[in-house]
Amino acid sequence: METTKYALSGKKIWVAGHRGMVGAALMRRLEKENCTLLCATQDELDLRRQDQVEGWIKKNKPDCIFLAAAKVGGIWANNTYPAAFLYDNLMMEANIIHAAYINKVEKLLFLGSSCIYPRMAAQPMKEEALLSGPLEQTNEWYALAKIAGIKMCQAYRRQYGCNFIAAMPTNLFGAGDNYDPEGGHVVASLIQKAHKAKQSGAPSMELWGTGSPLREFLYVDDLADALVFLMENYDGEPHINVGSGLEYTILQLAKTIAKTVGFEGDFLFDDSKPDGTPRKLMDSSRMHAMGWRAPTSLEDGLKVAYQWFLDHKAS
Repeated sequence: METTKYALSGKKIWVAGHRGMVGAALMRRLEKENCTLLCATQDELDLRRQDQVEGWIKKNKPDCIFLAAAKVGGIWANNTYPAAFLYDNLMMEANIIHAAYINKVEKLLFLGSSCIYPRMAAQPMKEEALLSGPLEQTNEWYALAKIAGIKMCQAYRRQYGCNFIAAMPTNLFGAGDNYDPEGGHVVASLIQKAHKAKQSGAPSMELWGTGSPLREFLYVDDLADALVFLMENYDGEPHINVGSGLEYTILQLAKTIAKTVGFEGDFLFDDSKPDGTPRKLMDSSRMHAMGWRAPTSLEDGLKVAYQWFLDHKAS
């Protein structure tokens, strides 16, 4: 495994997608480094336009790039807008990766997603599971685009010698999470439900399915720290899994969120709703072997996530 040191001190660093949950966490983390941060809003730069991306990189001359920009959403959004999820993500990553090559950017880190692994991948999911079986149909358009991004980094490394790497995070939560009722993920959804139940004095809150599926969760600021660690220490072609290594049933997660929020009622299970995959855990042993582990507990991360919800989304 390649581990040549890449110093961030004195570098000009572009966080593409700086307003998203991961991008914002990266901005917070990189403020601790002796570097110059670059960013551009959607109004300033349409990442789907090759001419704009190439012109922006040529003008601003970043030394390295964290490619966190993506069109993201839950099952409903993926099923409703398959063309947008495929096109937007393919264009953004292709434009940035190619422009980084032609402008001789020193290093680039591409951010994947654990949904790229086959639907029935063996657990815990190792990096080698990629492309070993059919994808989950509900998010295959997004997954295909992300797989293409990983393969682009590998292709540009092989053909042009570019130092482009890729990281694969597990399920994320924290400040800046998506609280869209149709597009949000499980942690944000349960925080909203528990808060609403507490505020209304409801005796119970509903959980989809049986509450038994096992899931892994990573605090987004821990991911940002991991990405900085990889940028500084990893030079290999294979993508690297980044997870907490801990898994919880959906019921355990709901109980922890209820305690965080202060909801003391019961849980009702709507077993007409699907459980999804019984277990989804990443094998992060390569990351651990390099010396990085997630420092934040689920409980501590949820406290920050709930406070952010109260400050920005609660009504």
